[in-house]
Amino acid sequence: MPRIDTAAGRDALAAVATAVAAGDKPARQAHATAVRYLLQLLAEKAPGNSVEVRVPPFGAAQVIQGPRHTRGTPPNVVEMDPQTWIELATGALAWADAAVSGRVQASGVRADLSAVLPLRP
Repeated sequence: MPRIDTAAGRDALAAVATAVAAGDKPARQAHATAVRYLLQLLAEKAPGNSVEVRVPPFGAAQVIQGPRHTRGTPPNVVEMDPQTWIELATGALAWADAAVSGRVQASGVRADLSAVLPLRP
């Protein structure tokens, strides 16, 4: 995944927030850029390879230090839709609330991201 520059990432986040606030569906490119930018920030904040965070269809990242995963399905997987990821990463949604409501599917002993979220206030 190519690196997303900070200005482009912030612009995409702003565009998504504006669309959601207006009750509109965010533009696909802005949504994709915002998701990938936040995954990039997560990888910088919590580098490692023990947890795979998936946000289909826009991206995935391996994060959190621990046992390295090399083949097959990782033992620690977190998956959610793009809007849930943006809300979690920006602090608009708490990890516990997302998990309880079923907006996040997490498996594995290291799949709790509450210690590293939110990424941005």
